[in-house]
Amino acid sequence: DEDDVNARVCPDWAKYRCHIERRGYRLDTVRDVKDHYRHHCSNIEKQGLHVYLSGYHRALARSDEDALCKDVGLRESLFRATRCLDGMKVMVKAVHRDSRELDIVRYLSAPAQQCDPMNHCIPILDLIDAPQDNLCFIVMEEWSANMFPEAPISLGCLMESLRHCIEHIAFMHRHRIAHFDISPHNFLTDYNGRYACIDYELSRRIDEVSCPRISYSRGSEIPPETEHGRLCNPFMIDVWALGVLIFRACELAEFHVPELMHLAKSMLHENPDKRPPAPSVLKEFQRIQAMM
Repeated sequence: DEDDVNARVCPDWAKYRCHIERRGYRLDTVRDVKDHYRHHCSNIEKQGLHVYLSGYHRALARSDEDALCKDVGLRESLFRATRCLDGMKVMVKAVHRDSRELDIVRYLSAPAQQCDPMNHCIPILDLIDAPQDNLCFIVMEEWSANMFPEAPISLGCLMESLRHCIEHIAFMHRHRIAHFDISPHNFLTDYNGRYACIDYELSRRIDEVSCPRISYSRGSEIPPETEHGRLCNPFMIDVWALGVLIFRACELAEFHVPELMHLAKSMLHENPDKRPPAPSVLKEFQRIQAMM
């Protein structure tokens, strides 16, 4: 059933612990969580300290330091882990083997797509199959949960982050894939000038070549044409959400860039047929960035 295979997975992580470790990844234990909080608490500002201490105290209450210790702030389908080879922190996501998300992640991570400079999918390190339960574990690099480093940021940083976002959506649309959940929460940074897209739970391949239409009502940003179950152009749904992301990114970065506001407004046109497609958005953004 399509709804079943694309629903969010809530695995028994302890059951798959050894299976994942055999591939070289150790799921976070009480010891790992204690080490994390001891290392980071000294660098946390006062307003955020109570959040860290609450997690640290939860870990302290556990007597078995080798027991798995899940971050309660993560969805049930996600678990933090460490790559045994070099200590790199990673994120493990459980999905159904027949899900659209796994199909799209496989496609975006294939060598032919990885060499495209416009592909800014989060780096995928491994796909660990568990066929007996129809599951697969996607192992990816763990990047910052924030779109930007700590404020204040430079105008150049804002423009580079938006360039990565727009390029990736234009790349996905060129390959007939709609993301359907574009938001600042789904674009991460590694703090080294790289930005990447995550979360393809709602994404879909679009088979129709000319004027595709779907019924859609999910995602972080819902454009007006999706109301009342009307059939919509899936790519224009993404363009709308990308326009909202530009506004929100400028607000987060505390920059008012008139040229970007003008571009974003065109992407938020109530009539989806009058919104610029993603390649045109990218071309105009490149023109604006070159002027700066």
